[in-house]
Amino acid sequence: MNSVKTYTLFTDHDIYLFKEGKHYKLYDKFGAHSVEKDGVKGTYFSVWAPNAKKVSVIGNFNSWNHKDHILFPRWDGSGIWEGFIEGLTWGTLYKYAIETARGEILEKSDPYALSWEQNIQAASLVSTTWYEWNDEEWLKNRWKKNSLKAPLSVYELHIGSWMRSDEDSERFLNYRDIAARLVPYIKEMEFTHVEFMPVMEYPYDPSWGYQITGFFAATSRFGSPQDLMFLIDELHKNDIGVILDWVPSHFPGDANGLHRFDGSYLYEHEDPRKGFHPDWKSYIFNYGRNEVKSFLISNAMFWLERYHADGLRVDAVTSMLHLDYSRNEGEWEPNIYGENVNLEAKTFLQEFNTAVYKEFGDNILTIAEESSDFPLLTKPVHDGGVGFEMKWMMGWMHDTLDYFKVDPINRKFFHHKLTFASMYMYNENYMMPLSHDEVVHGKASLIYKMFGDEWQKFANLRALYVYMFTHPGAKLLFMGDEFGQTSEWNFKKSLDWHLLAYPVHKGLQQLVKELNHLYRYETAFYENQFNHYGFEWVQADDLDNSVYIYLRKGEKKDDVCMVILNLTPRVIDYKIGVAAGSHWEVIFNSDDEQYAGSGVKADIFNEEYEDYMNHQKSISINLPPLAGIILKRKDKKYKQNRIKHHKR
Repeated sequence: MNSVKTYTLFTDHDIYLFKEGKHYKLYDKFGAHSVEKDGVKGTYFSVWAPNAKKVSVIGNFNSWNHKDHILFPRWDGSGIWEGFIEGLTWGTLYKYAIETARGEILEKSDPYALSWEQNIQAASLVSTTWYEWNDEEWLKNRWKKNSLKAPLSVYELHIGSWMRSDEDSERFLNYRDIAARLVPYIKEMEFTHVEFMPVMEYPYDPSWGYQITGFFAATSRFGSPQDLMFLIDELHKNDIGVILDWVPSHFPGDANGLHRFDGSYLYEHEDPRKGFHPDWKSYIFNYGRNEVKSFLISNAMFWLERYHADGLRVDAVTSMLHLDYSRNEGEWEPNIYGENVNLEAKTFLQEFNTAVYKEFGDNILTIAEESSDFPLLTKPVHDGGVGFEMKWMMGWMHDTLDYFKVDPINRKFFHHKLTFASMYMYNENYMMPLSHDEVVHGKASLIYKMFGDEWQKFANLRALYVYMFTHPGAKLLFMGDEFGQTSEWNFKKSLDWHLLAYPVHKGLQQLVKELNHLYRYETAFYENQFNHYGFEWVQADDLDNSVYIYLRKGEKKDDVCMVILNLTPRVIDYKIGVAAGSHWEVIFNSDDEQYAGSGVKADIFNEEYEDYMNHQKSISINLPPLAGIILKRKDKKYKQNRIKHHKR
């Protein structure tokens, strides 16, 4: 006897939108929902399995028997199975037993489940995302924090390895424990946002979360959905934005996951040239299928709405957009124009960006992790663009790290690796990433990418950070890089926080903190970070001295800072042409002793009213070795900010 009763949450309009690929709130309908039928409390289940012969709910409530609780197929050809089971409450373990057209019985976890178990079989749990939020003030004003005219300094972290239990290094901290430690740290370091590597449920720790099975479930490694919400709530209450890594590019082939969900290629593309990823041995979503588009865009909406995320960093966009990504000749099929662009994926990304910005406006950010020169990625969809707010500036990252590996004696031969970014930095809205990808798989930690002995390595990294924080574009720094983590990132253990007992590491951390402060409070560094007015080269071609000089400009005419990089280990007396009537003061020196530098002063020792470098005036300044210094036109307001900052 079937113990399931008829029930539905779907309207005819829901079904129409689902089939059209335009239903963006499917999490309100699919999955397991606590409801009441005829005065009896229980749970409503619904799942999309159009090619199944039969779908049952199995779980710890019926000894995992697939004959007792059979769902009803809808009559409308939607492929949805649904029904009501009385008495089931939060915490009930369940799966769907799906009988395929061939008679196989597949036991699948719920694609829309809000919680999953932590084991290889990983059943779903009847759960809830109810939470009493306290971040109204943040939500009301976050459009200002997420604006392209605001400072955006992002701290990227992996929750499982940022910090672990003091008593047991093998034990993960709960989301709430992380909140108690992370929030004050981010405030102290003055990052504006955090970016969490995937928090969606994933089975395999070495994937770092990028092979997701539970797209709507916060990973239970670190607690409940409400525990993650508490962490985000605490960050918001302390004026810190939250960006989540989102992975609509692929999924693993786990038996309880999306692969061959109803015995057919339902979520993935059937053609392996489009549906299988050769590098990651995973399956690629079928972006041409409307129901799959509804699933993915609903998933994006879910994290923005239910978890109050302020942005999504979309992973592996390059692999989505290119049919020949990581494929040899003959292993991919061109599009209808004979080109390598995946037109279905491009359309999906355009629809995703259109949908989330229509729903949330300027309150949120979408950021593409994209390493090619795919055109118009951050341009509006109505102008033919893909619609992202920002993309990662991968070319800048590679050129910069390549440069700082070079012996200063030979840097003159690589000089324009650091100037090249100015040729394209306004083609898109860029975020400058020094991410987790650069400190794994034998690539070495950032500090060990730098050339030289210990002193030179730290001096080089300090100078690199000055260059990064004063260059146009938003910033992203991976955890541990702020204090010079010496070992490569290891997802199995905590960062090496004990290194902060050493002055060079503590000094580097202090430098990043001060650069964040400068970036946040010096408007010249962010008001025009995405338009041409905000940047001007003063000296871009001094190859012999490896000196770079540029201006950063705010919206007010006299809001100007000058950045000087001396990327050799020599102390240099340097003459610079400046505007007539301007007066300058040094406000930052990466060689200062408080940053564990050598303590060479950067002093302006001469001013002359003569034509020099196409200007009517010049200043002469002492440049410390392997250092970045920042000058500002004399301004009382800045001095007041500095005094206030150092009294805290």
